[in-house]
Amino acid sequence: MIVHDCGDRALLVEYDDLAETMSWHRALEATVIDDVTDLVPAARTVLVRHSGNRDRVLKWIRETEPDRNLDISDAEQIVVPVSYTGDDLEDVSRSTGLSVAEVISAHTDQVWTVAFGGFAPGFGYLVGTDDRLHVPRKATPRTTVPAGSVGLAGAFSGVYPRSSPGGWQLIGTTDAVLWDPHRDPPALLRPGVTVRFEAR
Repeated sequence: MIVHDCGDRALLVEYDDLAETMSWHRALEATVIDDVTDLVPAARTVLVRHSGNRDRVLKWIRETEPDRNLDISDAEQIVVPVSYTGDDLEDVSRSTGLSVAEVISAHTDQVWTVAFGGFAPGFGYLVGTDDRLHVPRKATPRTTVPAGSVGLAGAFSGVYPRSSPGGWQLIGTTDAVLWDPHRDPPALLRPGVTVRFEAR
């Protein structure tokens, strides 16, 4: 663990990999102290925003033990209905050696966890347990990906909350609203939330 100052109201904690980052984020979230105003996880870091008591927050970070418990049974779960008609579904089938039906089953039969958010408001980077779906990003990104597109890239799955450029392999679409500024909280898929995709 390496801790960097980010101005006078935040600390950036750097970890070795995504699994370690998720373990520490769970532990920090479970033991959060009053001086902390926000925790923002990423692929290898957690940004800890605080009210100004840097030394107390740093002591809390260093004394916290990572949560290596992989039991997600008590986590909030969101069901996302998907129409598996994505433009890259056949390519993913060829890349993985799975049939189209097996790709869909692999995507729907596992529980995904939102590791962190990024790229666009409401976009969650989801990690699963079936590495057969690990596929590369597209060699040439699309200039426009429709809102609600469900994709795969590397070890992640994700849903585009709005129309934007993107290079993920598109396997389906959903009409779930990923980001609504009038909802509390605005993001449907937040770090720590679990997701089940359901074929429709």
